[in-house]
Amino acid sequence: MSFFSKISLGGKSENLIALDIGTEFAKALVFRTHIEGENVIGEVLGVGKERQRHGNMQSGAVSDISGVIETCRRAISEAQEKAGIKKIKKTIIGIAGELVKGTTTTVHYERARSESRIDLSELKNIIQRVQFKAFERIKQQIAWDTGQDDIDIKLINAAIVDVRIDGYQVKNPIGFQGKDVSISIFNAYAPMIHLGAVHSIADELGLELLSIAAEPYAVARSVDYDDVLDFNAIFIDIGGGTSDIAVVRNGGLEGTKMFAFGGRAFTKKLAQELGVPFEEAENLKISYAEGKLGADVTEKIDKILANDCQVWLGGVELSLAEFAESDVLPSKILLCGGGSALPGIKKALSSQEWVKSLPFAKAPSVSFLQPKDVARIIDRTEELKNPQDVTPMGLANLALDIAGEEKVIAGILRRIVQNID
Repeated sequence: MSFFSKISLGGKSENLIALDIGTEFAKALVFRTHIEGENVIGEVLGVGKERQRHGNMQSGAVSDISGVIETCRRAISEAQEKAGIKKIKKTIIGIAGELVKGTTTTVHYERARSESRIDLSELKNIIQRVQFKAFERIKQQIAWDTGQDDIDIKLINAAIVDVRIDGYQVKNPIGFQGKDVSISIFNAYAPMIHLGAVHSIADELGLELLSIAAEPYAVARSVDYDDVLDFNAIFIDIGGGTSDIAVVRNGGLEGTKMFAFGGRAFTKKLAQELGVPFEEAENLKISYAEGKLGADVTEKIDKILANDCQVWLGGVELSLAEFAESDVLPSKILLCGGGSALPGIKKALSSQEWVKSLPFAKAPSVSFLQPKDVARIIDRTEELKNPQDVTPMGLANLALDIAGEEKVIAGILRRIVQNID
């Protein structure tokens, strides 16, 4: 099933599942789509959350398919029971992992006849050039990261970021005249081994896959910006096994990075230093993050996790260095995910030392994404209250784009992608 599968609402509502398969938890949202004016809205009716068994996931990727299927089944059953809906067939599933790559590629196309108007055929040709260039670029990047040249990869998300004619931004270039046309497209790719596991999970659960989404892409797309063209931010989603980074410049998603360091690493450190089982260390970490421990215990955990916070910050710094090659970095940092609740994370990002090696225009401001920041998703359950709930809500938001009316240029992109596949 292509990631561009369409939901045909026909003016009616439809029940869907957003499934966030994380290293630590599987989270399921049952939500209903309906049309309000020109917008498609999603209402969350049920929430399910189930902890992964040890060995189910490794650094954001599925390592035990049968174990993940059982965990997801329980999370979905809980969400359906709360929603009072027995049968739902369609789902959007989010994936992460170090080898899920996202980048924006721009192609500048000089037209032979600037006085002629751009037609559909010419636009298709330009978009094809962008997509083939992007494919080769990401394939080289994955080959460099893994040391293997023959990894089979597949496109999972694509979106038009920017279209300009002679420097002027336009929404749809068809009918315009001009000499220089530039089109920027964000593409996210993942190895087929990851995607095959997700398809197997969906099949065993009896679900039709509407889309497989790179989670940092879904999070970055979920926030409603007051002034799109002036919006610049760094999104950091800290899950159980990975930290996912998305950089948005001038309202366009420039790229995503993921590295294998998440909340589980902090739990392991606590378990090791305190000599307690992993489950006990996890509960202690949660109580610490929620500020429920005494001052002495809190100070002790601060010291235990301080070095790990610096190691994690080093991963962020390395990831952002690649985005810093072309321009200054956005000074707004937005955090979400369960791991973001650790006090040391915000403290590390708010320190002055690490930013000196990166081209920030000014000292970064760090804040948390909240469920209320996710556009077009209304939580009727009142259970979604924390930054860790933003990712599954972002997946639900992305599903609404699939449900909405397809714009001309997005339709062209969809058809070209299907031909490439």
